[in-house]
Amino acid sequence: MTDATLDTVHALGPLLAGVWLLAIGSTILWPQRFRNSFLLMLALLVTMVFATGCLGDAGPTFMLVAFMLMMLALLLVPVLLVVNGMQMIRRESLCLAHCLSLALGLFVGAGEIAAIVYVFGLDGSAAYGTVGPWVMLLSMTVFYFSCLVLCFVVYTVFIQVLPRRTNFDFVIIHGCGLMGGERLTKLLSNRVDRAIEIYRQCKKKPIIIPSGGQGADEKVSEAEAMGRYLVEHGVPEESIVLEDRSVTTRENLLNSKAIVDARGGGKTALVSSNYHVYRCLRIAREVGLSCTGVGAKTALYYWPSALIREFIAVFLTRGFLVRALVGYALFMSPMLLALFG
Repeated sequence: MTDATLDTVHALGPLLAGVWLLAIGSTILWPQRFRNSFLLMLALLVTMVFATGCLGDAGPTFMLVAFMLMMLALLLVPVLLVVNGMQMIRRESLCLAHCLSLALGLFVGAGEIAAIVYVFGLDGSAAYGTVGPWVMLLSMTVFYFSCLVLCFVVYTVFIQVLPRRTNFDFVIIHGCGLMGGERLTKLLSNRVDRAIEIYRQCKKKPIIIPSGGQGADEKVSEAEAMGRYLVEHGVPEESIVLEDRSVTTRENLLNSKAIVDARGGGKTALVSSNYHVYRCLRIAREVGLSCTGVGAKTALYYWPSALIREFIAVFLTRGFLVRALVGYALFMSPMLLALFG
């Protein structure tokens, strides 16, 4: 190692290790806390600075390349989101839930265009004094909320890759709509298949709790349909306890918790689609259910819109919304003073 590399290791090594330990430890202990996402982003930033210092003379080149790739990614994000939104509408149907990635792509694209216009288009023009501050305000607003979405996405992926225990006493499966009123959709069968994997890995076979009531357009409850699927795939009936009265995620967890508690409690796995796990963990904490979140795979084209929907659902909860708006006010106050003061 060169002297510069050694200096970087000595200066940033303990900080890098400490930030990663804090991010991972906090996520394992309190996975439902969104603040962990900021610790994770800080850890990634420190890692980049550490790598730059360790590269010595090649460090500035590394930073320049990384910066250019980030700029390219930023420009591509709205395009990819719009394309995904159009794909969702074509493959699924035209409804608000399936237009979310399209809407976010247009929102981010508008912010990026506003930033480009502010920097290159209005400077020196007669309209700059009037329009310029509002264009910059739009750009910074998009930047702030885009950062929140990015933190949410990265953290949702991060909690899926952390190591977890392999033995459970209970496995709860979150239901979703049925196909033809009685058959599992691909989304739901992926969840049940993931639960079966966990069941087979456990030395002492757990109780599986399929959770979901019967919708107005369904012939059987989601729980019953999942129960049939489990039996068809080798899970004995005595290992299955149906929770067939719930219609929301919160009711899924409340009713499933009652079943767990009635049987003496124990280590519990919570299985849902990978994009849905984080919100489930937040609600589980609210209802007093201690559990480990396990994600089932989701079709790649479906994932962006589903994840954006989850972010909106989390964002609109009172605690998260208040903190996000306070953060926005603090973030924007220097900018507002500079632009309009």
